[in-house]
Amino acid sequence: MNNKPPTSSVIASYRRRRQQTNIIFVYGAAGLLVLAGLILLIVWLVSPSQPLGSLFATKTPTPTLTFTPSSTPISTNTPTITPTGTMTVTSTPSGPFSYTVQEGDTLDSISKKYNLGDNGILLIIQINHSIDPSTQIIHVGDQIQIPNPGMKLFTSTPVPANLQSGSKVPYAVQPGDTLAGIASKFNSTTDAIVTANNLTNPNAIQVGQQLQIPVNLVTPTVTRLPTSTPRTPVPTFTPIFSPTP
Repeated sequence: MNNKPPTSSVIASYRRRRQQTNIIFVYGAAGLLVLAGLILLIVWLVSPSQPLGSLFATKTPTPTLTFTPSSTPISTNTPTITPTGTMTVTSTPSGPFSYTVQEGDTLDSISKKYNLGDNGILLIIQINHSIDPSTQIIHVGDQIQIPNPGMKLFTSTPVPANLQSGSKVPYAVQPGDTLAGIASKFNSTTDAIVTANNLTNPNAIQVGQQLQIPVNLVTPTVTRLPTSTPRTPVPTFTPIFSPTP
């Protein structure tokens, strides 16, 4: 007689064991999830400022840099062209330029510094009305004008021959000039010069100032030297006394 259990009972028994295994697996998974949640909660309570996502951050692979050796060119004996330095040309001033007087400066030293020549002092005076020609005093910090190279001294304009009376000629005031002296040079008058140039103060003319001079207004007078009158010598007689007999 066969004592084996029927097939249906075997299958039922297998199903029961399988259900028990599944239940154990489900409870185990649930327990793991609860344990993981507790761990995350503890970590968050310990450091609440740290985001939870950083706990699951994955490592980013660091790229590996592969250096490819570059070919180094072999130096050759090819001559190199050295650029020739260009000459710096100093521009020559076309007109007077400003200069600040330094400690120890004089008109003579400034004239020599800028190679103004023998007439350098007069050139500086004639374009700087603030400098007294008689004293030639300058002060540290004064702003003066320096003549440009090649500047000439202002010279008096000669009166052309047979020039009509009242004609005007240009004239640049020289150091030491006065209106009376200028009028004498051109056979003019002080009043005529003042009127022709609208001068408010006849005594305030400046060295280098340009004036229009009406010429030949007066006839030059010739001053004659005193002449001596010849005198006839008077003979002087010395009496001779003879002894009385």
